[in-house]
Parts: sequence; C-alpha cells; structure tokens
Amino acid sequence: MTQQDIQTIKQRFGIIGTSSALNRDIEVAVQVAVTDLSVLVTGESGVGKEFFPQIIHAYSARKHGPYFAVNCGAIPEGTIDSELFGHEKGAFTDAKNERRGYFEIANGGTLFLDEVGELPMSTQVRLLRVLETGEFIKMGSSQVQKTNVRVVAATNIDIPKAISEGKFREDLYYRLNSVEIKVPALRDRKEDIPLLFRKFAVDFAEKYKMPVVRLSEDATRLLQSYYWNGNIRQLKNVAEQINVMETNHDITAETLRKYLPENGLQNSIMLAGPQNSGDSFVNERELLYKVLFDMKRDMSEMRQQLNGLLAGQAQAPQPINKDEYQAVEVLRDEPTNLEEIERDSIRRALERNNGNRKAAAEALGFSERTLYRKIKEYDL
Repeated sequence: MTQQDIQTIKQRFGIIGTSSALNRDIEVAVQVAVTDLSVLVTGESGVGKEFFPQIIHAYSARKHGPYFAVNCGAIPEGTIDSELFGHEKGAFTDAKNERRGYFEIANGGTLFLDEVGELPMSTQVRLLRVLETGEFIKMGSSQVQKTNVRVVAATNIDIPKAISEGKFREDLYYRLNSVEIKVPALRDRKEDIPLLFRKFAVDFAEKYKMPVVRLSEDATRLLQSYYWNGNIRQLKNVAEQINVMETNHDITAETLRKYLPENGLQNSIMLAGPQNSGDSFVNERELLYKVLFDMKRDMSEMRQQLNGLLAGQAQAPQPINKDEYQAVEVLRDEPTNLEEIERDSIRRALERNNGNRKAAAEALGFSERTLYRKIKEYDL
C-alpha cells in the first residue's frame, strides 16, 4: 500500500496524523478487510479505536451490508443479552414486544463491539457460540437462529490480565483476536499532537464563529510534553475550552497550562521537565497512581526495602534507585494498598469532575459500567 493510498483513507475517515504506527494500523485494517477474520482493536480510551472497524467494513465485501457499533460497557448487564441477541415477548418483565438483536439485524454486515472486555461472563458464552457456529438463541426462545456477521471488537483493558482474574474467557479472547490492531496512545504520537490540535481549533472556530487559536512555540512544546491520559478525546476537550474561553487567540504556554492538569478535566500529567506550579506534587502523585494501576507494583515491599536501607541493614533485596526512593516518599502519607489507592483515586476523579461519572470514568480509563460497579463496591 502506497503512502498516497494511506492518505486517501485518512481523508475519507477524517484521521489526522503522520505517525508510522498509525499508518501501519491502517495498512493492517485494509489487508484484513478482505477476509472474514475476527479483529480485536486494542488501545487506551480515547485513542480513536472506532475508526478501524469502519475501515474494515468499508474495504470488505460486506461494505453494502449493515454496520452497527455497540458500546458493551454502556449497556446494563441485565439487558445486554437482549440488545445483542434479541428477546421474545414475555421473556422478562418489561418484554412487552418481540425484539430483534444486533446479531439478527446486522446479518450480512459488520458488528463493532466496543468495550468487549466489559461483557458479563454469561454473555461471553453466547458470543463465543455465535463466533464459532453463527448460531444464537433469543432470550425466551428455544429456536436456534443463524446469522452471518463479521465481528470487530475493541477494548481498552488488559484482557490477558482479565483472563487470569477470571473476568474474561480465554477461548473467547483467542477467537476474537485472530488479528490484533494496537492503536498507539497520543503520547506515542507526539508529532501528531500539533496537527490534531490545529484541526480541532479550526473546527471549533467555525462552530462558534470565532478566530482560530494559534499556539506559540513554547505552547506547542508544552502540548507535546504532556502525558495525555485521555488521549485524543482529552486534547479535543482542551482545544474547545481554549477556543471558547480565551479572548486572546494567540496562546502561550502560560495560558495553555491553565487548561491541562489544573482545570481537572482529565487526569493528565506532564512528563517532561520540572514544574514550577504549586500543584506539581499532586501531579506526580496522580501519575504514580496510574503507574500502580498499570504495573501492580507492591509498594509495601518497596517501602520495607527503603526502611531497611535507611536503618543501615547490609542485606537488601535489590538496590533502590532515586525514582523509587521519591515514589516511596510520596506514598508515605498515602493509602498503603492498591484497593485503597484505587478508591482514593476514584473519589478524587469524581470530585475533580463535579460528580460527573462519565467524565470521571474517561479520566480514569474505566468504562462507565466499571466505574458504577466500583462506586458501589467502595461505597462512594
């Protein structure tokens, strides 16, 4: 596939960026489109995973068939089976009429299952059967129905880890993951950040009938140095706020900084260079929370190791570096286990987003359903 071909696809689907990893993902999507293989799109929340099932459908033999996108994380557990497979009249209390599910109405086309890692285990069993045999049964029915649907799934969770915790079926994972497309995080596409911001700035200027905001060189460097925990979605939010709130549309780093960690829209952390802001301690602590979620580090063991070194013990399991020392110092007065840290981080995210659960879930990298479950679990 030539660069011109890739550029044509980007223009067709509104994809912005020149990253080699992004280009490679587009090539894989087009190559696999001509087959009927199941595809699993992975990547953090907000990276743009939804573009790839659209590309796969458009370049497949099913392009004239139906295309449906289903957010599995946004559908209550009690109704997800009905949404996907349909139900007969009287199948449950509120089933006043028969309903066709997505696997029936998407017959001959493509079904995009977003946040597939949030599916209940019972639904996973049903999904596996459809993928393997093309057969499903409506809720409240005993009649087997056939469907011919190409499934593309996406997730922002670590599925192998979910498998080890008994939250996801291993056989379903391998059935979905015939081909995997890993979408890079925004922080791994630094060269694309100014391009994306400029595109959003132009769009919002047109929408609100205002001048287009322009970034100074130091503002551009600041934009590229941020962690962008909310990825493209967060960048778009920041561009919109600046366009609406700033009367001076020549944006400096000082102005831009007001819209990054301080405003609390997303759990974003600046990685490069020391910060002069009085909130730098808070920012470092929030980054440490994210590292703990991702890597499941045993902080109590690290603290014991540090205490042993400070007490002059000759035997230490491993040398501790400067970063680890600082990490332990940050946590001395913080929660001491992962559950407490997770509870505290969820509480902080809810506070920063004024109780808006959707925004808090995006900031934490959770689905809304996962956040609801954890709020109930931690009695928040």
